[in-house]
Amino acid sequence: MLYTLLLLYMLFINVVALIMYGVDKYKAVHSAWRISERVLLLVALIGGAMGAMIGMYLFRHKTRHARFVVLVPLFLVAQLYLVYLLLT
Repeated sequence: MLYTLLLLYMLFINVVALIMYGVDKYKAVHSAWRISERVLLLVALIGGAMGAMIGMYLFRHKTRHARFVVLVPLFLVAQLYLVYLLLT
C-alpha cells in the first residue's frame, strides 16, 4: 500500500513538474506571466526532479541557469536514493 502511494505520488508530481516547465517555456516565448523560479525548484525538490530535468532538456528551458543545472540533478539523485532506501 505504501509503495503504491509513493509510486502514484512520484508519478503525479513528475508529470506536474514536466507540464510546469513546458508551460513556463511557452510563456517565456510569448512574453506572458511566468512561473517563478522558486516554484519550479520547489516542485523539483518535493519529488518532481525527474520531470523537471526532462522538461529542462525537452523544452530547452532553464538549462543556462546554474542554479537549475546544479540543483535539479542533485534533487534527482537524492530522490532516487530515498526511494531506494524505502524499497529495500
